[in-house]
Amino acid sequence: MEDLVESILDYVRADYTDYAIMINGEWGSGKTYFWNHKVKNKIESLQLNGRKYTTIYMSLYGISNLEEISKKIFIETTQLMDKNLKKYMDSHGQTTIPEYAKTGLDMANFFGVTKNGEKVDYEAFFSTDDKVLCFDDLERANVDVVDILGYINNFVEHDHIKTIIICNEKELATKFKSSNIEMKTFIATYLLDKQNELTKGEEKPMVEKIRDKIEYVFDNANDYERIKEKLIGETFEYAPKFNYIINGLLMRYENNPDLIRFLRENTNLIISTFNKSGTRNLRILKHSLNDFKKIFEIVNKAYPNTKLRVLQTMLIFTIAVSFEIKAGKITKNKFVNIQSNEEYKAILVSSRVLMDNRQFYIKEFDNNYYFNFKSEYRFFKFIEIYVRTRIFDMKALKKDMDAIINTIDTEKLPGYKRLLTEEYWKISDEQFPRIIQEVIDEVKKGSLQLIEIVKLFSYFSYFIKRGLINNDIKETKQIFIDGMNKSVQISKYCDNVEEELSRVGIINESSQEMEEVLKHFEKLNNQLEEKMYKDKADEIFRYIPIKMEQFYDRFDSECMEFPIFKYYDAYRMFQRITCASNEDIVRIKEILIDRAKKYTDKLKSEYTFMKQLKNVLEDYCKGKEINIKIVMLREFSRDLGIVIDLYKPPIFSSPNN
Repeated sequence: MEDLVESILDYVRADYTDYAIMINGEWGSGKTYFWNHKVKNKIESLQLNGRKYTTIYMSLYGISNLEEISKKIFIETTQLMDKNLKKYMDSHGQTTIPEYAKTGLDMANFFGVTKNGEKVDYEAFFSTDDKVLCFDDLERANVDVVDILGYINNFVEHDHIKTIIICNEKELATKFKSSNIEMKTFIATYLLDKQNELTKGEEKPMVEKIRDKIEYVFDNANDYERIKEKLIGETFEYAPKFNYIINGLLMRYENNPDLIRFLRENTNLIISTFNKSGTRNLRILKHSLNDFKKIFEIVNKAYPNTKLRVLQTMLIFTIAVSFEIKAGKITKNKFVNIQSNEEYKAILVSSRVLMDNRQFYIKEFDNNYYFNFKSEYRFFKFIEIYVRTRIFDMKALKKDMDAIINTIDTEKLPGYKRLLTEEYWKISDEQFPRIIQEVIDEVKKGSLQLIEIVKLFSYFSYFIKRGLINNDIKETKQIFIDGMNKSVQISKYCDNVEEELSRVGIINESSQEMEEVLKHFEKLNNQLEEKMYKDKADEIFRYIPIKMEQFYDRFDSECMEFPIFKYYDAYRMFQRITCASNEDIVRIKEILIDRAKKYTDKLKSEYTFMKQLKNVLEDYCKGKEINIKIVMLREFSRDLGIVIDLYKPPIFSSPNN
C-alpha cells in the first residue's frame, strides 16, 4: 500500500495536471478507510512552494442532483459558516444545509447574492487554491455517472484542481450493462415519466419517445468510456493485504483491555478466517468483530473460566457464519435446523465415515474454516441465532455452555455419545471395546431414546460388517429391539425421522437386520405419536367449558388444519360441550363446520369421531324437556351431519352393479 500512497502523492506534487486519478476496488475492501487513514493526512502534511494542501472529501452516495455536490463543496470550504451549525450538522450526519439554517444565518443576504428568495450560488464561494478533491462512491450516486464525471471534469480541465475519484468499476459496469429489452423499456419509460415527458403534447408517438430514451440511456456506457479516457489520467487498483489494516480495525476496542488483548493475540486467526471466506469485504468483518465483542463480553461475564480454545473457536465461528450469510454465500436458514454441536458433529460423522453427501455444505464449511484448527466444539447455536436474527438468546447460550462444560473432555462423555458425535477412529484401540460394551449395556437398560438406539444399531452393523467387533448381527439386532421396547417408556416422538437417520448414513448400511430394526422403530414411534397427540388433545380440550378464550386461542393456532379430534374420546367431548354456555355451543359448532369446509382433505380422519359425537348428542336430547340449551344441542347434532358428509369416505360400487 505504501507504493500506492506514494503514487497518489506524486500526482498531488505535480506542478500542472489536467486529469484526475481513480482508485478502483471492490465494495467493502477498505477504500474509504485507506483514504481517511493513509492518504488524507499525508496530503495535508505536504509542503509545496510554501503552501499546504487541504483535502475535501465527498461521498456521492444517494446524490440526486449536481447541485448537492456544489452544496457539499461549499459547506466544506466556506469559513463563514456558523460553528454551532457545523457542529449540529456533523452530529446529525447532515450533508446539505437545512432550510432553517439558511434563514437563520441569513447567508444569502449576507453575501449579497440572493434577491427575492433566489438560490445561493454555492460555487461562487468555492476557492480552487490548494485543494485536493476526493469523490467517493461514484457508482452509488442517483445521478447519471456520465453527468457527474462531466461536472468533475470542469474542476480538472479548467481549474486544474487535484481530484481523486474512488469507486467500484465492476458495479459501474453492472449499472450500464443490460441485455434485456423489457428491462430497458421499463427504465426508459420510468425516466420519461419522471421527467413528465410521457404526456407532453408532442407529435412524436410514445413508442418513439421510449426508443429514443433507450438509445440515449444505454449509450451512456460508451459515453462513460469516452469521458473517463478524457478525465482519468491513471487508475489504481486497490487490493490491500489484510495485515495492512487489521490494527486499525482493532483500535476501536481499546477501551476494552481484555477484548483487545484477546483479538491482538489471535490476529492470525482473524486473518486466516477472513481469507478463507473468499471475499474481501471489510464491512462484513467489522460487523462480525462487533458481534464478537458482545459475545465475548457476555460469555466472559457469565462464564469467566471459559477455556481459551473455546473462545478462539467462537471467534472463528462468528466471523465464518457472518461471511457465509452476509456475503450471500448461503441462505439464512442453512443452519436453522442444526440445534447443537452434537448434531453438527453427527452430520460430519455421516458425511465422512459413511460417505453421505446429503450434508455436503456442512462438510465443506467445516473443512474450510476449521482446517488445521482442532476443536471438539465447533458449532454454537447462540452465535448462529445472533448473527442470523440479531437476537441474543440467553437460553441458547446456557445450553451451549452447559454442553461445552460437559463435553470439552470427550473421554468423560458416555460411550454412546462419543460414538454418535465423534469420528470412531479418534477412539483408541484400548478404549474401543469398552465403549462398545457401554453402549450395549445402555441399550439393554432401555435408557436411551428410540432414535438414538436406531442410529447406534447402524454403527454396530457397520462395525460388524468390517470386522471391528465380533458380535453376531442377529443377536445384536435382538438386543437392540428388546432395548427399544423398554426405551419407549421414556422416549419422545421423533417427527423428523428421515433427517435424523440421514445424519448417520442409514441408507448406506441397508441390510435385513437394519430393515427389521427400522420397521420396529416405526411401529413404536407411531405409538409415541398417538400418545403425544392424545396428551395434546387432553391439554387443549381441558379448557372447555371453564377457560373458553384459552381454548379458542389454542384451537385456532394449533388445530384448524390438524385432525385433533381423532385423538379424543367422543363421549368426553359430549360431556364438555353440554357443560358449555349456549353461546359457546353455537360458536364451537360454527368453528367445526367452517374448518371442515376449508380443510376437508386434512381432516377426514375425524370422520369416526364426528359420527360418534353426533350419535351421543342425539341420544342425550331424546325425551328431554325443551329449553334453549336442548335446542342448541339438537342443532349442533343436526349440523354435524354437514361435517360428516364432508369427511365421508368414498363408496366404491362393484363393476357388476
